[in-house]
Amino acid sequence: MAETLAALFLAHVLSDYVFQTDRMVATKDKAGTLLLHAAVVWLCMVGALGTWGGWPVLALAGLHLSLDTIKTFAIRHGVRDGLMPYLTDQMAHLASLLALAAYAPQLWHNGVWAGGWFETTDWLPPVMALIAGGIFATRAGGFAVGKLMAPYVTAMQDTTDSSLPSGGMKIGLLERGLIFLLIFAGHPGGIGFLIAAKSILRFDATSDNAKAEYVIIGTLASFGWAIAVSLITMGLLRTLNGLPLLEIGAITP
Repeated sequence: MAETLAALFLAHVLSDYVFQTDRMVATKDKAGTLLLHAAVVWLCMVGALGTWGGWPVLALAGLHLSLDTIKTFAIRHGVRDGLMPYLTDQMAHLASLLALAAYAPQLWHNGVWAGGWFETTDWLPPVMALIAGGIFATRAGGFAVGKLMAPYVTAMQDTTDSSLPSGGMKIGLLERGLIFLLIFAGHPGGIGFLIAAKSILRFDATSDNAKAEYVIIGTLASFGWAIAVSLITMGLLRTLNGLPLLEIGAITP
């Protein structure tokens, strides 16, 4: 199952964050663009799995198309294209990958990559998971942080106050979330880095508090996304028994 999931995860990030152009994103309210994107999703899955996969892979491409259509319809009818719709959409996509991997775990083993093109392919799923995690941490994280920070751009331009609306509350939430992740991952020493980073960013807060809060929120959100995706990727790598090969240390409970 884990091998199939790693291949599907790579296919997802490639189709959404590498092969989906800015023009495709801008015209996603058109049926032709949605169908083209679904075709790219299917081709990426076929390439990553090394097999046509039959109806399960076609069904997943169709589900991807349906989720994108629902999101596009919702935005067109008044739902703000912000962080929550983006996260909901991505969680739905990732849940669909997990469901297919659980339903058809043999997809990877039926493909050409595991079926004899190489003497051994034990190394390939961990590499796929690592590449997918890196793309998701960087590219997907950029979109997530951008959508989180978009309302604050207007607020910084319009506000006459020294602070952003709810800026302090958002900083507190992000700080506590990051501390939880760092402790859970067995890296409490990272909290010291977090405190140092906040202190530096807050240094000039008295002259421009809104700008300082804007930078802190964006920085903490970016840290949080990268840490969370890294933990998920490392968990998948451990499941694939790829950590010794890639010399990545296990997470201490």
